[in-house]
Amino acid sequence: MGSIRKQKANGKLFIDFRYRGQRCREYTLLDDTAENRAKLERLLRRIERDIQRGQFDYASYFPNSKKSGVSEVGKATVLAEAHPHTVTVISHAVREAAHASTPLFTDFAAQWQAENAVQWRRSYQRTVADIVLVHLVPCFGQQEVGRIAREQILLFRSSLAKAPGRKKDTLSPRRINAVMNILRGILFEASDRYKFTCPFYNIKPLKVPKSDVQPFTLEEVKALLVAVRADFRDYYTVRFFTGLRTGEIDGLKWKYVDFARRLIFIRETLVAGEEDETKTIESHRDVQMSQVVFEALQRQHARTAHLGPWVFCNSQGQPLDHNNVTKRVWYPLLRYLGLAQRRPYQTRHTAATLWLAARENPEWIARQMGHTSTEMLFKVYSRYVPNLTRQDGSAFERLLAANLSGGTLPPQSAAIPEQTHHA
Repeated sequence: MGSIRKQKANGKLFIDFRYRGQRCREYTLLDDTAENRAKLERLLRRIERDIQRGQFDYASYFPNSKKSGVSEVGKATVLAEAHPHTVTVISHAVREAAHASTPLFTDFAAQWQAENAVQWRRSYQRTVADIVLVHLVPCFGQQEVGRIAREQILLFRSSLAKAPGRKKDTLSPRRINAVMNILRGILFEASDRYKFTCPFYNIKPLKVPKSDVQPFTLEEVKALLVAVRADFRDYYTVRFFTGLRTGEIDGLKWKYVDFARRLIFIRETLVAGEEDETKTIESHRDVQMSQVVFEALQRQHARTAHLGPWVFCNSQGQPLDHNNVTKRVWYPLLRYLGLAQRRPYQTRHTAATLWLAARENPEWIARQMGHTSTEMLFKVYSRYVPNLTRQDGSAFERLLAANLSGGTLPPQSAAIPEQTHHA
């Protein structure tokens, strides 16, 4: 009967058993813990079962052991020296034992989703479920979560770069990173729970190109609002001059419109036809109404307030279907005016650039947009400001011209005399 024992020299565990009348010891670098003992006990039971059946192959369990008669170093991993003249190795079987009894990826992924759903918005729950079902389960589903190797993950990421996307020929780097983030979350939790080394180490996200921001000029906004269908003019007026996201304006209810204080309270969104929480904590905000927005909402109130709770709705009082509106109203409008096709989300970018052009306080703009700080504001939008405000160095030229004669430096004689030094 074999046993799991501890080395006196370093406290590491080793397997002690008998085979063909000889005492065999195989050393590991596993610490003496209850969990590691349990892993090696399972391995030992497999060894003794194979010995009893006459199926035990020493080399397959311990390929670099002297007792196996195999000298191929590549079949095992050298770990340390157990004794002065003994090279300790751990075989593939021992490494498998270290990851034994982990659940299948598909089962653990479902458990991970159930445990974390409480902290996710419903729309993000659907996103995670879609990624797991479409991308992760087909690749890793029937594999034990503890046996997934790093090279598999890299190969999987490479395959994602060739997978077809919804709007493009292949998945974008941003979408690939989103898929990989879900995989990383699952594997990190599994490795922490089942005590194995997470294979998702030193795998960095792909570089994502800068956002394609294409705001409209004020002249283009005017043309759009003049040409758009009358029943959607107020809708796009509010979008262009508040910077609301699509889900925020489509999910806006009359109870969140305060005409007395001229505020719009962003408290809910509408995603895939379902009411949901705001995108982030910062998205939960109060947006000020300009006079143009105030008047547009008053006209809309007269038109739809009696139909139901939604500010912008169809004739039955139901919230707008943004995909339908985009296809039937937005894109035909751009084509009619000869403007490049742009997503309706560009109305939000337009609001930001117009506020910057008007020299509003950047911190106020960030709050109106629902940003955490002004960093994103300047990173994304500031490059458009010179074209709108002529803030391209000409103001500095005017400053010099107003304070220096002819815009040039004073003559040399008027300069500060050079200091002389005496010993």
